[in-house]
Amino acid sequence: MLDQDLIRQRLIQRARELVPLLRERAPQAAQLGQLPEETIRDFQEAGFFRILQPARWEGYELEPKDFFEVQMTLAEGCMSSAWVLGVVAIHNWQLALFDDRAAQDVWGQDSSVLISSSYMPVGKVERVDGGFRLSGRWGFSSGSKHCDWVFLGAMVPPAEVGGAPDYRTFLLPRGDYQILDNWNVMGLEATGSHDILVENAFVPEYRTHRALDGFMQHSPGNAVNTAPLFRLPFGQIFVRAVSSSAIGALQGAVDQFVEHNRARVGVNDGRKMVQDPAAQTALANAMVCVDECKTVLLRNFALMLQRAQHGEPLSMPERVKMRYDSALVADKCARAVSELMFNSGASTIFRSHVINRAFRDIHTGRAHVANSPAKYAWNLGGVSMGQDSSDFFL
Repeated sequence: MLDQDLIRQRLIQRARELVPLLRERAPQAAQLGQLPEETIRDFQEAGFFRILQPARWEGYELEPKDFFEVQMTLAEGCMSSAWVLGVVAIHNWQLALFDDRAAQDVWGQDSSVLISSSYMPVGKVERVDGGFRLSGRWGFSSGSKHCDWVFLGAMVPPAEVGGAPDYRTFLLPRGDYQILDNWNVMGLEATGSHDILVENAFVPEYRTHRALDGFMQHSPGNAVNTAPLFRLPFGQIFVRAVSSSAIGALQGAVDQFVEHNRARVGVNDGRKMVQDPAAQTALANAMVCVDECKTVLLRNFALMLQRAQHGEPLSMPERVKMRYDSALVADKCARAVSELMFNSGASTIFRSHVINRAFRDIHTGRAHVANSPAKYAWNLGGVSMGQDSSDFFL
């Protein structure tokens, strides 16, 4: 039996050790448009992809807070690296929700095999004997070139006339799709979030996961993966994978801001930056932002796990509030890092500046649909006043 406390300590320690190395690699990674193979190898050797992976597949089955602590720490050095880890490693958790035959297909020969994704509901689905035919083009599949399988989202047409469509995640092997190299962006450049093209691929029924099952916290994989970890709501897990790296990137920018400005003197007025009220305020607000975002993340997952351990579902208002909490993160961090950049002098306009990179990465992460808070705010307000939820990715 693995000592989980020792594993946690080892993971956090290794993540902390990698921060300066990731910061050093960041320019090269951005130029490559994907993470260097050395970084993926470091993550594999450290066991980061196994944090939420089932123990029966050589995973650690730790708590979400442990995983996101590692992700946020790595983001202090390189948000692209942390983003890829966040998105790809979460798939090792979601695969545990599928029929166990899917996990056998992916990990039967090698439990370190990785999965990328695009959950955009853009696929064309046809029902056939034993499963489905899937076609389409999906965008933003982060880390796709490092992965041998992919999760793709699509709406399954109703089996009967008048029935409701059924959103599912489809699992496909590398031979059934093409990666279209089109990642040329202003930030998160090293995530390699390319397009995925599928042309009439057969997907067996057991290689699909119904969103409704994830919402109800009762998926086929729960028959063999019985830990409370695998009864957490899917919608609450994935959205944190694309928001929490912004917290770590902002912390990295805070550290660099202090280092950069501690001895800096204004060229025009000769004032020490440590005495500039605007710089002091920007720093204070960024520090508080990091603390607030981390505190809410840890509080929400503690409640989710407690409920799962006792077999008690979250209420709809609780889910809606937690969804909004996640959507706010990148927006708050984008505002905070902007103020840090504006108060760091003209040198930060250079792309090579660490604060400039954090600024671009966080703002790019803010553009993810899951990190746009407006519609989640409307939903929370409406639900709080008695309306039905307009969102079920919760």
